Amino acid sequence: MSNSKWFASLEGGRCGLLLSLLFLSASLLAQTEYEVVPDRAPSSRAFLLGIGRTNQLDTYLSPMEYTGLQVSFLLQGERMTRLAHRHISFQSTFHGVFTSTENPAATAKYWGGRLAYDAGWHYHYSPLKNLDLKGGAMIGADVGFLYNDRNGNNPAQGQFSIDLSLSAGAGYSWSLWKLPMQASYQADLPMLGMMFRPEFGESYYEISQRGVGHDLVCAHPGNALSLRQFLTLDFCLRRVTLRIGYLCDIRQSNAHSLKYHDISHSFMFGIVRHFQLTRIRK
Repeated sequence: MSNSKWFASLEGGRCGLLLSLLFLSASLLAQTEYEVVPDRAPSSRAFLLGIGRTNQLDTYLSPMEYTGLQVSFLLQGERMTRLAHRHISFQSTFHGVFTSTENPAATAKYWGGRLAYDAGWHYHYSPLKNLDLKGGAMIGADVGFLYNDRNGNNPAQGQFSIDLSLSAGAGYSWSLWKLPMQASYQADLPMLGMMFRPEFGESYYEISQRGVGHDLVCAHPGNALSLRQFLTLDFCLRRVTLRIGYLCDIRQSNAHSLKYHDISHSFMFGIVRHFQLTRIRK
């Protein structure tokens, strides 16, 4: 037999062996039973838009209260963790706000914006079948600005704060005309943090020369009593979960002889996605 024919027969034998192994592997895989099992507890993601009214006071810019329109968006996610036998959930919230307000005489306007991020953990307890109670703590950061179109000196005010909050809530599920529904309530109360507040009459040029260290104030309920409340109703229509809600956000402070508050009431509406990660197990 020539060398070329010998190599050809050897290559043909290898190909046949490879094909046999492939068919054998495929048959073994076909006979193996697989099970799709949950890898993580159910999670949810919500996107909401909001519109409402706000009342603003910042004595660094003006001694008068300004009222007007607020538009906002809110991204919120929540998932159960493996901690404490899946009784602890992780929640994250990203909140953006834009405001346009004016004084009672309608002679001046505020333009403002704010971005806030909060993350925290809740322990869940269900005393009844459809009732879920939760309590825990949140940590958050907030940055924003407020601009007065009438001020010549110091026309704008910067805002920054970080805080640790106590958080509690409840949820109840039921069906109405075979329509799944869920009502939820959550309240967050800041207990300790830090905020930026300039001194009375201090310009931002002076702040840039001296640094911001002396304008950072320890925040607590005694000088910055604030509260955020969120009430929502979820209902499912043709596999789409809709959410409507009411958001009351109260932020206020009294430091360095300056008073500040931003009290808003917003109607929220949007959609919610529910999903669960899975894995394949033999």
